[in-house]
Amino acid sequence: MSNYSWRGRNTRGEAVDGLLLGQSHKDVADQLMTIGITPIDIVLTSPPIASELNRWIIRMNLKPVVREDILLFSRQMYTLNKAGVPLFRALSGLQASATKPAMADLLRDLRASLDQGQELSAALAQHPKIFDPYYVAMCKVGEMTGRLSEIFLRLNEHLEFEREIRERIRQAMRYPSFVVISLAIALVLVNIFVIPVFAKVFAGYNTELPLITRGLLGFSAWMLAWWPLLLAGLGISIFAIKRYVASVVGRHQWDRLKLRLPIVGDIVLKATLARFARSFALASQSGVPLLQSLTIVAMTADNAYVSERILLMRDGIERGESIVRCAAVAGVFTPVVLQMIDVGEETGELDSLLFEIAGMYERETSYSIKGLSTAIEPLLLGVISVLVLMLALGIYTPMWNMGQAAMGRGGG
Repeated sequence: MSNYSWRGRNTRGEAVDGLLLGQSHKDVADQLMTIGITPIDIVLTSPPIASELNRWIIRMNLKPVVREDILLFSRQMYTLNKAGVPLFRALSGLQASATKPAMADLLRDLRASLDQGQELSAALAQHPKIFDPYYVAMCKVGEMTGRLSEIFLRLNEHLEFEREIRERIRQAMRYPSFVVISLAIALVLVNIFVIPVFAKVFAGYNTELPLITRGLLGFSAWMLAWWPLLLAGLGISIFAIKRYVASVVGRHQWDRLKLRLPIVGDIVLKATLARFARSFALASQSGVPLLQSLTIVAMTADNAYVSERILLMRDGIERGESIVRCAAVAGVFTPVVLQMIDVGEETGELDSLLFEIAGMYERETSYSIKGLSTAIEPLLLGVISVLVLMLALGIYTPMWNMGQAAMGRGGG
């Protein structure tokens, strides 16, 4: 990419100029024409030579493309595609108006792929860290059915819902996370600085300490003696768990366990069912064949266990069984979903009923997340109470006994 200095006139005939990054004079001219500027002169310029420190600072400050950028991109593509703007011209316009360098580079790559004759879905698939399989698969559906503008609108709504859910979960978990972190820090400080002081006091008395006190003193001494191994073991454990969850078997087992966790398991299940219903309805409504729709939905499920169940459901339908029977055998759908699928299959209104299922579970997910913090707080309070009680009994009970003994000796 090179810098080009350009001069031209806008739609009102006014003289304008500026700098643009491009691959060639023609690339820069296309960008200018897209934003309504008629180029008069385009000259290749030499960018100033940046020092190594400046280049390092630029690399550090380069913000990556995030989900919010893709959400905005989906909305813009819906608007442009609905207005009849060709894909290549739409991407050129978005590239010219992009304020984030990483987003401009992404749009430039997409344009280059389209220029080479690739479809938009294939161009998006070349950036798996930015566009997930769901996004690519739905764009493929839009290309196959000629309803790409509607697909972009649905993707925008889907990304907006996911962002709202993540934000609500983050807000709900903020207070419990703060309490857990504070409690962990307090326990470490107590074991390192407080209990050793009491251990020296208790050592001066030849009395047998209560069991809970001996346990606290022993754990504190063990922690002080072996803290390097504790830190190393914690780091190795976290690394091993992440590697295992990243594997195929580990991801499957972890995703299955998430659906059975207390408090949060029900929320994960409802959010997964909402995503399944909306994706299935959109693919089916777009005219995609049933088996291909289920294959796409299985790819988009953010849960390896549910994805496997959906594929089993697809295999059953391929053998000639009914949708509701295969869904029941899958074992992940609630009775409400099964009943709605049964009614939709009988009446031929499966698409509309699936959209209703998605809306219902999205609302229930929102309600459940609102009560997440309220459900976790009693559990945290119970844990804190038990720990405080153990510390109080372990430290102050022997001191109380020694005080009583000293008063008895003094009175005698």
